[in-house]
Amino acid sequence: MQGTISNKLLLLKPIFQLHKVEKAYLFGSATTDNFSAKSDIDLLITFQENIDPLEKGELWWSLYDSLRIHFNREVDLITESSLKNPYFIEEVNNTKQLIYG
Repeated sequence: MQGTISNKLLLLKPIFQLHKVEKAYLFGSATTDNFSAKSDIDLLITFQENIDPLEKGELWWSLYDSLRIHFNREVDLITESSLKNPYFIEEVNNTKQLIYG
């Protein structure tokens, strides 16, 4: 994980708390030596249980916007419940690192 990203990760706790995130993982190039100034940030999240689906959608969009501003770069924000493709799941599991929860 790159130093600049590591520093910004330390400041994410209040953002995740505000958006009712239970767990968050960093995955993809940000966890490898392939990360560059042009790379996006790949995040896998799990929301807290018993959130109304409409509220969950609003929380997702608000979190997405907050993360793009926080990192000042593009963010791929994926919920754990949306993962279906076994090959993509394997790729995520091979690189994911718990950053919150």
